[in-house]
Amino acid sequence: MTITPEVRVSDGKLTVKDRTILTNVPENVVATSGSETGPAGGVFIGAVFDKMLSRHVVSLGTLRDVRFMACFRFKLWWMAQKMGDYGRDIPLETQFLLMETKDGSNLQSEGGNGDDQIVYTVFLPLIEGAFRACLQGNHRDELELCLESGDPDTKESGFTHSLYVSAGTDPFKTITDAVRAVKLQLKTFRQRHEKKLPGIVDYFGWCTWDAFYQEVTQEGVESGLESLKAGGTPPKFVIIDDGWQSVGTDPQPQEEEQSTKQTPLLRLTGIKENSKFQNKDDPQTGIKNIINIAKEKHGLKYVYVWHAITGYWGGVRPGVEEYESEVKFPSVSKGVVENEPGWKSDVIAVQGMGLVNPKKVYKFYNELHEYLGSAGVDGVKVDVQCILETLGGGLGGRVELTRQYHQALDASVASHFPDNGCIACMSHNTDALYCSKQTAVIRASDDFYPRDPVSHTIHIAAVAYNSVFLGEFMQPDWDMFHSFHPAAEYHASARAISGGPIYVSDAPGKHNFDILKKLVLPDGSVLRARYPGRPTKDCLFSDPARDGVSLLKIWNMNKYTGILGIYNCQGAAWNSIERKNTFHQTPVDSITGFIRGKDVHFIDHVSTDPDWNSDCALYCHRTANLFTLPHNAALPVSLKVLEHDIFTVTPIKILKPGLAFAPLGLIDMYNAGGAIEGLKYDAKSGECFEKEGNGGVCERVENLSNEVVAVVSVEVKGCGRFGAYSLAKPRKCTVGSTLVEFEYNSGSGLVVLKLDHMPEGDKKVHSIEVEL
Repeated sequence: MTITPEVRVSDGKLTVKDRTILTNVPENVVATSGSETGPAGGVFIGAVFDKMLSRHVVSLGTLRDVRFMACFRFKLWWMAQKMGDYGRDIPLETQFLLMETKDGSNLQSEGGNGDDQIVYTVFLPLIEGAFRACLQGNHRDELELCLESGDPDTKESGFTHSLYVSAGTDPFKTITDAVRAVKLQLKTFRQRHEKKLPGIVDYFGWCTWDAFYQEVTQEGVESGLESLKAGGTPPKFVIIDDGWQSVGTDPQPQEEEQSTKQTPLLRLTGIKENSKFQNKDDPQTGIKNIINIAKEKHGLKYVYVWHAITGYWGGVRPGVEEYESEVKFPSVSKGVVENEPGWKSDVIAVQGMGLVNPKKVYKFYNELHEYLGSAGVDGVKVDVQCILETLGGGLGGRVELTRQYHQALDASVASHFPDNGCIACMSHNTDALYCSKQTAVIRASDDFYPRDPVSHTIHIAAVAYNSVFLGEFMQPDWDMFHSFHPAAEYHASARAISGGPIYVSDAPGKHNFDILKKLVLPDGSVLRARYPGRPTKDCLFSDPARDGVSLLKIWNMNKYTGILGIYNCQGAAWNSIERKNTFHQTPVDSITGFIRGKDVHFIDHVSTDPDWNSDCALYCHRTANLFTLPHNAALPVSLKVLEHDIFTVTPIKILKPGLAFAPLGLIDMYNAGGAIEGLKYDAKSGECFEKEGNGGVCERVENLSNEVVAVVSVEVKGCGRFGAYSLAKPRKCTVGSTLVEFEYNSGSGLVVLKLDHMPEGDKKVHSIEVEL
């Protein structure tokens, strides 16, 4: 049974299903029922102030002894996770807050008494009019609502819909329903499932950034594509990152240039490519030359290029074309500056941003994208997006400026990139999230930093927890990585769970093809999971980066299986005192956690049996061991820092007494079950015998009958070793009409057969039949 607890604000308290979340709620805090737009029981919250100001902070009440998970901005551009129990633990710039009441038990069944279930309460600070809201805590354990316009002349004194609060007993459904209620209220954005995902998400790709940084050339692009293709993992998309555009500094006197302490900031000087991307024999061909090489010679399906939302890091140089660019100096919000003190001396803060006139920004995007589209570019990675919130002074404020730019960007992408080719980057502010109707892919965290050892565990934790929130708006992109790197498998396996695009930034010739072939099929496609990868329910409020005792478990779904990753992310995190990522001591060398079939949150959705008993087969990729777990049984997993494990999880189908089966997929791939495209069970008449084992799972008995009792039909894409669990040894296995040999481990029930090649001709899948 699923219940929708009612949220109430009355008598100085915010309560959920008679459980008090906040006390001492001030009288100027106002609540409006959200039942017209969302689940019954949700409320919108605002506040009334005495003065018209451009920035307000109000207490929402006292928060104590309630576990929470917050997604907050530790940089202007990026969010990370923070867990705690008290108001004082909530960071500045919190944009998403999930709370858990401690009544009830995690092990209470979904069908149990609703009064005994854990209740999850979600807080979504919103945009209202010209103001953007966020949450923060103070030393008195008060939860505060901060409202800012980003423009001294844009003021307000009354708010009614600046925060949405709702609750439920399923955390993931509760969040989705809350975002839907906000969508119906604001009418300014669409949710992930309503947007068209670009084709790159189903293919392997390469990005030039960590391979070349801004020194990228046409020759470098081609060498990278050749190198990956030669190793048997051909990329089907490339992102030509920063380094292809025409840029320059502002004109300045020579003596001033010599005395300045900072390197002059580069600004865009034209929409076309620089000389590195011009064909020496035919300069007019421009960037189209390398695009033709990529597609015609190397078989790529998609070519993306990078640009900032402002054109370049320093914007567009004033006087370029007819875009009416003007240098504006960022006004960074107080919360961001406190979390990221370095902003005071940042080159953009000191030298200013060349901001295209908002009335001309569609013209700018349209001409840029028209040129790129005519050259064969299929999409753009649009970076530096959060800078817009700092430039709203004199332009109606941060929300208005962001809205104007994103409307123009959406319209231009829709016009010139029909596959909806756009990746949002450095874009973790709600100003942008709550006005995005078009973009369907968003970078999920700060960058992959190949040379920064403190960053790797932090990266995996951040992408997983940020995806809880970001995944409601777009498909999170867990970023590029290096396949030849000490943490390569740690990153690669996580990308397989992510559900987003999978691409590397290897330098040409520096690859680990053993790792890449666990992600990429010979035709350049990948086995993509169906949803955003997210922490399991029992990990939502533990802190796998800081607490020294917790492992991070991440789940996702395929058509017929689940995927579960386990990571030790301890030992490094964002340091609230030093305001940067730092190492910290871990109390133990290894941490032991436990996994269950139900850790894959929607695993019951892929059971083909309406009376499924919740028994699962779990295949461990690292050890190649197969386990069968009855309902609620747990398997221990022990990992050191930077170690991981990945499991394919499949519901076990009881076909007849003594006959049970569960397909696993291509077991040498990280996401083995992603290869299964079709599954059908056909139980025939006949006899079979069983004997009960421990925990209710039947023990294997030798199949002495020649009679066909059941047939399992599986459609599998790709090639490699196909695996499945079978309680009894199969009678025979066929691929198409061909009888094939198979191996059977009578101890574990693992069946393995080989698919030596990709499906031939027009076929997209292998048709496998297993007779039992």
